[in-house]
Amino acid sequence: MRIVESNLVSSSGKLNKMPPPDLPEVAFAGRSNVGKSSLLNALTERKSLFKVGKSPGRTRTVVHVKARLETGAEIYLVDLPGFGFAKVSKQMSDAWMPLIETYLLHRPTLHLVAVLVDVRRGPEEEEISLFEFLADRGIPALLVATKLDRLPKAKQKPALDTLRKATGVAVIGTSGTTRQGVDDLLRTLAKSCGFTASPAT
Repeated sequence: MRIVESNLVSSSGKLNKMPPPDLPEVAFAGRSNVGKSSLLNALTERKSLFKVGKSPGRTRTVVHVKARLETGAEIYLVDLPGFGFAKVSKQMSDAWMPLIETYLLHRPTLHLVAVLVDVRRGPEEEEISLFEFLADRGIPALLVATKLDRLPKAKQKPALDTLRKATGVAVIGTSGTTRQGVDDLLRTLAKSCGFTASPAT
């Protein structure tokens, strides 16, 4: 399964300015500098659709990208503001969190939240809190371990197993650089939205 077309639809700091909830959507959340933009670009097979900033903490709005699968199905890939980066002021970070929370609680077409975690660091307080927040509200979650290529091959599976045991959440290991795990991730996202790998007729 591949994404054959993807286009930026909106970048908004208010729920009422976001696109109408007329497509299933998957949100991507994670610590700043976790490799979120790189992974999203790998998913869409675009080089710079999702901006990779020189300074972590660049994304400060909720970004909606419409993606069309080769099956003909369409979904929204939603890039949420990053969190937990020291160079971003606490005041600014606190301003983003209500936006993220409002989106997660009030977006009716949200099917899955992919929480990105650097495989070398594991989940920290913010990620653990987010998983608990999602579980308490019945919102499906997936742990996406990024930068898997930075680990020796022999250590990759044990690291993923450790993440799975630590969080109790399904885990997919990925690399935006080598595309490792990207196809598996896309299949999982599509399945969460009710789509299969069968081409549209």
